[in-house]
Amino acid sequence: MTDATSQANRAMMDRDLASAALGMVVERDDPGHAVVSMLVREDMTNGFHITHGGLVFTLADTAFAIACNEDDNVTVAAGADITFLKSTRAGQTLTATAVRRTRSGRTGLYDVSVVDEHGDAVAEFRGRSLSTNRAVP
Repeated sequence: MTDATSQANRAMMDRDLASAALGMVVERDDPGHAVVSMLVREDMTNGFHITHGGLVFTLADTAFAIACNEDDNVTVAAGADITFLKSTRAGQTLTATAVRRTRSGRTGLYDVSVVDEHGDAVAEFRGRSLSTNRAVP
């Protein structure tokens, strides 16, 4: 990743109002690799008082977005799947680690593991990326 691309990734996150509203923190931003954490708040739980699955997905998707935007073109999700493995509750910290598996031409495949503060697996996410012809703003 060029320094310009790294700066573009940081600028992308500065404009990401959804991730900011959820209190996400970028811990690591390397080519094809990102780590993002989030403290689960009461307002992030569902009717069973466990972390809403959509917010676990959003955390994983944010790490995926950072990892796959590793050059000078805007890269977007072409699709993603998630498997939920363990529920969590308010007060816990979740960490999503995204890793590039393969990238060829305009497409890529990235795996994201979400763990709790004890390192226990919470979810596994697989994202498929598509690089556009648009330059990173």
